[in-house]
Amino acid sequence: MTAEQSNSALKLFIVLSRAHKVIHECTNQFFQENGLNPTEFAVLELLYHKGKQPLQQIGNKILLASGSITYVVDKLEGRGYVKRVSSPTDRRVTYAEISAEGTKFMDELFPRHEEQLVGLMDALAEDEKQEVIELIKKLGLSIKNLSY
Repeated sequence: MTAEQSNSALKLFIVLSRAHKVIHECTNQFFQENGLNPTEFAVLELLYHKGKQPLQQIGNKILLASGSITYVVDKLEGRGYVKRVSSPTDRRVTYAEISAEGTKFMDELFPRHEEQLVGLMDALAEDEKQEVIELIKKLGLSIKNLSY
């Protein structure tokens, strides 16, 4: 490894970390202003866009420990945004499903979230966004194949 490789890797790490931190802070503030935490929003967004999901699989889809999902779904259910539905074919499976109230909430909230993301990413031209997407995807896939 050369000094140049080391410096550019460290700089890339810092730049990615700082960008992630700023974007994360902005979106978290938006969620909090709307009465949610990021995990609650992630669950609602999954159910809003993908339909009912087995509770056991939600954690993998939003990158959260499965033990936390029950707690989050309980909170969302208490607010009337989500309901649990038993599987008609397998008693071991329970689904989380967005309620009519949850859908109404997300119909109002999601477009505003999307607009915020567009604004946060507006510093990049469309072709630059596509290039960044491909490069970060390439980086992520290459790291996934490494074993440390």
